[in-house]
Amino acid sequence: MGARKRLMAEKLKEQKKVTAVAKLNNVPTSPRKMRLVADTVRGVEVNHALDLLHFSKREAAGRLEKLLKSAIANWEAKNPDKTKELDNGNVFVKTIMVDGGRQLKRIRPCPQGRAGRIRKRSNHVTIILDVKQPVENK
Repeated sequence: MGARKRLMAEKLKEQKKVTAVAKLNNVPTSPRKMRLVADTVRGVEVNHALDLLHFSKREAAGRLEKLLKSAIANWEAKNPDKTKELDNGNVFVKTIMVDGGRQLKRIRPCPQGRAGRIRKRSNHVTIILDVKQPVENK
């Protein structure tokens, strides 16, 4: 059993060498608005994803574009010998997760002396880049 765990650990270690991660915390945008933009680049090749984000009109797209550039820089730092993979279009957005962050709670006056609650939402975004594996024909 110990040998199997060691083998799995080695596989994970090799996989982490190829992938790159970038995180953005406490973005003052609601998670739903950020997810709408994140869904457009999930699973897309990196250069194409940068174009999609650059020409999108949504505010969240600018923040995601900057985060994606950071993830690309992280990938280049981890894989200095594989820069051709980036030019060939083999690097893609493997995972992009948008989680809810903290909420700032504010009060707004309402009619008849009541108070309405305003929730100013934020989110956390995580991007993971990976390299496409060549398809083997049997």
